[in-house]
Amino acid sequence: MKTVGFIPVKLNNVRLPGKNTRELGGRALCSYLFDTVRKVHGLDEIYVICSDPAFQSYVPEGITFLRRPKELDEPTIKSKDILNWFTGTIDADVYALMHVTEPFIKAATIQTSVQKVIEEGYDSAFAAREIKEFSWYQGNPINYSFENVILTQNLEPVYVEGELYVFRKEVFTKLGRRIGVKPYIHPLEWREGICIDDLDDFEMAEAVLMMDQQKAGKGNRYNEKC
Repeated sequence: MKTVGFIPVKLNNVRLPGKNTRELGGRALCSYLFDTVRKVHGLDEIYVICSDPAFQSYVPEGITFLRRPKELDEPTIKSKDILNWFTGTIDADVYALMHVTEPFIKAATIQTSVQKVIEEGYDSAFAAREIKEFSWYQGNPINYSFENVILTQNLEPVYVEGELYVFRKEVFTKLGRRIGVKPYIHPLEWREGICIDDLDDFEMAEAVLMMDQQKAGKGNRYNEKC
């Protein structure tokens, strides 16, 4: 069974121009996912698809650059259009779609999601933030009732999709989507779920890295005292 990972990248971002190559913690945002995905076992091929050939300078060894048509960068283009082009260009049994805007996702999260589809009978998988809060949609509560307000820890979780989707080819070719009828949902840790769409998100990611540096510094000082 051939499994292919692919990472669409466009450079004309509207909400945060240039975000995919913007420096985060002294390195390009895209490099975080590139380094992570190369640690994932079970991906036969990994592609970065971008219309700008200059982006190849960011693509490390072990990942193949594939130039996509310029028209797929238009603001009106939907993810389905990109999926249709890629699955028609690169044949595989299972596809793993990832985005560089989720820099802290773990290799284990990607690998587990791939294995669930390949080995355990799921037709698709996706990573999602699990929220156990009193949640509403269209003016109504969706995970509790006014007559039965339970403890927060006992609430049914609400899931918000992240940036990782794994699906069998037929899920897309027959159903026209990336989530099938029997999906596996992989809960993301808080840090993994940081998705960079705008400047606020980027600053949140910077704050997380700064916190890591501070923790590392405290650990070093402790070791010196010992």
